[in-house]
Amino acid sequence: MSKIPALVIGGGPAGSVAAMRLARAGLRTLLVERCAEGHDPVCGGFVSADALRLLDQAGIETRALGGHPIDKVRLIVAGRTIEAGLPFPAIGLSRRRLDGALIAAARAAGAGIEHGQTARAFLPDTRIVSFADGSRIAADAIILATGKLNLRGIDRPGDSRRGEPMVGLRITLRPEQASAAALSRTIELHTFAGGYAGLVMQEDESLNLCLSVTARRLRDAEGSPEQLLTSLVDEAPVLAERFASGQPLGGWRSIARIPYGWRAPDTSPGLFRVGDQAAVIASLAGDGIAIAVASATMASDALIRGGPEASRKYQRDFAASARRPLAFAEMLRAVAEKPAWARPASRLLRFQPRALAWAAVATRITATA
Repeated sequence: MSKIPALVIGGGPAGSVAAMRLARAGLRTLLVERCAEGHDPVCGGFVSADALRLLDQAGIETRALGGHPIDKVRLIVAGRTIEAGLPFPAIGLSRRRLDGALIAAARAAGAGIEHGQTARAFLPDTRIVSFADGSRIAADAIILATGKLNLRGIDRPGDSRRGEPMVGLRITLRPEQASAAALSRTIELHTFAGGYAGLVMQEDESLNLCLSVTARRLRDAEGSPEQLLTSLVDEAPVLAERFASGQPLGGWRSIARIPYGWRAPDTSPGLFRVGDQAAVIASLAGDGIAIAVASATMASDALIRGGPEASRKYQRDFAASARRPLAFAEMLRAVAEKPAWARPASRLLRFQPRALAWAAVATRITATA
């Protein structure tokens, strides 16, 4: 069994940024990613100004990634369309492109990278991680960056939501010309009973379509995302048309029981939770990537300055910074999923569309690099 100063589990934005920063500080770091090659997970596609700023400060040339510029938000509720300018610059960028660039930066910084290794369990007392191939690694510090997937031994508590658990779904489409033109420089949000959807163009002019729905709503559609979208022709006709007119580029990806609103209030010595293992914000807020980069920035700084024992203070500090944005995002999600609340809210927004921009600011979580 080997032992290293820092082990990063997960090669998404949170894990890669943490590994890059630790390696640059001279700490011997190994990043282990379960997927053998680049892929587009369920979450991601929208990169806000906070994430761009932190990535730029970390030395990532975000302009070179070629993201689709976004400067407008469009909300469609019960046939009503509300538009507003975003109060900050953003881009649409595939996770395959973003994650690949960040992994490359971590490797260039000197971090070891291992693909195709799945972590199975963690022993907090000894800080030993066991892997699917039977190997084990001990580390002075563990950066847990497994996204919405749990690791046995340090499971995240279950879905904090009262009522039906949520399911996340994603597919990439080649949009037809009218949809591509309508979605240029725009993030588009649709609400319906039991869920909502977000659409954003990406760097290669593909369309990223993400859904967050209750498990019950998906079961009513016999577990078929296509059938679900077809059934939304009356509730969300524009969304149904966007999907029907697009050409699928690959299949659906999904993840179940998403604990929106959850924060890690504390941790064990030497264990730093980052990304969705630190805080899970409703995808409606579009701040998941920013949380990943902000938490990785704070965690790596804490480890570099205070060593493994700094994990508990970091975790408490990050949980405190995430409390209000997550609470506000949960309020927005509750309104979006209930037509009885969404309709009157949309009427108010028609008179004050700038409230959309204010809501975007209110869900931001930031950190200083």
